[in-house]
Amino acid sequence: MSEQTRERTPERRVVVVGAGMAGVQTAVALREQGFTGPVTLIGAEPHQPYDRPPLSKAVLLGTAEGSAFDVDFEALGITLRLGCEALGVRPDEHVLDTSEGPEPYDRLVLATGAEPLRLPGAEGVPGVHLLRTLDDAERLRPVLARRHDVVVVGAGWIGAEFATAAREAGCEVTVVEAADRPLAGALPAEVAAPMTRWYAEAGAVLRTHARVRRVEPGEDSGEPGHVVVLDDGSRLPADAVVVGIGARPATAWLADSGIALGAHGEVLADDRLRTSAADVYAVGDCASFPSGRYGERLMVHHWDNALQGPRTVAADIVGAAAGEPPEPYDPVPYFWSEQFGRFVQYAGHHTAADTTLWRGDPASAAWTVCWLRGDRLVALLAVGRPRDLAQGRRLIQAGTAMDPRLLADPAQPLKAATA
Repeated sequence: MSEQTRERTPERRVVVVGAGMAGVQTAVALREQGFTGPVTLIGAEPHQPYDRPPLSKAVLLGTAEGSAFDVDFEALGITLRLGCEALGVRPDEHVLDTSEGPEPYDRLVLATGAEPLRLPGAEGVPGVHLLRTLDDAERLRPVLARRHDVVVVGAGWIGAEFATAAREAGCEVTVVEAADRPLAGALPAEVAAPMTRWYAEAGAVLRTHARVRRVEPGEDSGEPGHVVVLDDGSRLPADAVVVGIGARPATAWLADSGIALGAHGEVLADDRLRTSAADVYAVGDCASFPSGRYGERLMVHHWDNALQGPRTVAADIVGAAAGEPPEPYDPVPYFWSEQFGRFVQYAGHHTAADTTLWRGDPASAAWTVCWLRGDRLVALLAVGRPRDLAQGRRLIQAGTAMDPRLLADPAQPLKAATA
């Protein structure tokens, strides 16, 4: 960066709303890219900023006390305002309204993430839990420690991860899913189908086509002692109920701001993660962005998106002073999940694919599914095959033409399947 840019950046004040991965990485990326002006990071929770993936694993099982980011905010000159809730934005005045009063800004970054969907009729019922925050994980730890009977509502990623942890802790686990299979909203039926047996192999009961009607106290009211009533009249006793039925962008507080929101409540960002309001950016789970690679707008609720996006935001804020806009934000989406003794990884976006190829037998411990559009790899799911994932992700990024015959041979490395 030029000395001229360094001289011009201090007069601009950046405020980041949201102290999760996306918010923390934005603040850190600003410093890494040479921004020397004031940076304030605002978080609604009182805890030191922390990473979320360990909550459904090490923190939940008690093998770790927390997952605070290893960031020296004081040394970086980043001001933390924790336990401070964002209430609204006045873009024309460049003011963020918070529970502790107005916060002026020159650049504002929205990184408020997503919030879990709640089970209708179960809000506030003792013994009904979500798993999104550190407090949620700490409330659930004694449930697992006492080896309670647990009903998990939802067989998505978070439901499977919690069921895995609960079985490892010795709990009896029943998972109820309204769809006909696990991960119905994330993967095609033929890909998700092999995952159904993972539950039984782990000693968990999976009930599909099962919708929860209500949760009611058992004969002995209070906790423990609940009954999960399904729409077919079935009654499932449970000491605890854990709800994992999805998440939505945490953007309700922006309703009167004039900042454009999408159909799912997400902030509509452009390919540099700028919003419809001047000097306001959005990054991570709360935003969607246009993908030139996939020809559609993506909303990616995964850790890697919250890690990568902040670099583009910081580059745009810093580069604006020097007239150096960053490259468009167009990542290859990536996430992973550890469930029932398997390491599952996904890269890309498969909905626009026209061909599906399998590498290996899905009844085995390791296999991969590849999706192509024409002769280009656009996505893959790897179960126990991390090398496939690493090579495939690079091939998707490069837009490399593939030879489907070689691609379907699990004995061949993916990189050898280029046309």
